[in-house]
Amino acid sequence: MIKFENVSKQFPFGNKALDGITFNIEKGEFLYLVGPSGAGKTTILKLILKQTNPTNGNITINETPLNFEDNKQTEILRRNIGVVFQDFKILNDKNIFENAALGLKILGISHKKIIKEVNEALKLVGILDKKYMFPAQLSAGELQRTAIARAIVGDRDIILADEPTGNLDPTTSWEIMKIFKKLEKDKTIIFATHNTDIVNSYRKRVITVKGGKMIKDEKKGGYDL
Repeated sequence: MIKFENVSKQFPFGNKALDGITFNIEKGEFLYLVGPSGAGKTTILKLILKQTNPTNGNITINETPLNFEDNKQTEILRRNIGVVFQDFKILNDKNIFENAALGLKILGISHKKIIKEVNEALKLVGILDKKYMFPAQLSAGELQRTAIARAIVGDRDIILADEPTGNLDPTTSWEIMKIFKKLEKDKTIIFATHNTDIVNSYRKRVITVKGGKMIKDEKKGGYDL
C-alpha cells in the first residue's frame, strides 16, 4: 500500500532529513515509527501526505507514484488519509461535532451523510454525548478523541498519528490507545511516538529511524534506542 524506495530528503543549507529510506507497509498494517527528536519521523509523514517531496527516491501509495505536481491529484490523495496531531489542531470557535465534520464539509458531502458519519465516529471514540460542547469545555483526552474522530470520517484507509499521546497523561494515553486498537481492524496506521511504554506493551511492527537513516525494522519490536 505504501512503499518508500531509497528515499532521501535534503533541505537547503545541507540538512539531510532522510537518507536512503526503504520500506513497504501493507494494507491494514499497524506500524510504530520511533526515534529521537529530529530523526526524520515527521518528514516521513509529510512525504506520505505530499506536504513535501523527496530529493531522491520513489514513494508509491496504492500503486500510484507520488511524482505528480497536480494539486487536484494531491487533494484526491489526501482524501484517503486522516491525520492525528500531538497538539490536536481543534478549532476553538466550533463545537465538537463541527470540528469532526470539517473535512466532510470541505468535500461537499450531503448534510444527511455528514450527520450519520460524524455521529458514528464520535460514538466510536466515546464522546457522542459531548458533540454540542466546545473545545474549552473538554479535557485534553477528549480533544484528542475529537481529533481522531475527524481523522476517520470519510472512510479513510490510512491514518497518520504524529505523537498523538505526547500531550496526554499516562492514563489518558492508554485510553487513546484502546481507540487505535479498534481502528486497526480496517485501517492502515502509522503511529509516530516517543512513548516507550506503549510501544513495548502493545507490540507491533516498529521502524526505528535515527539521523535520517532507518536503523531497524522489526515485526514485533520494541522501543530500545
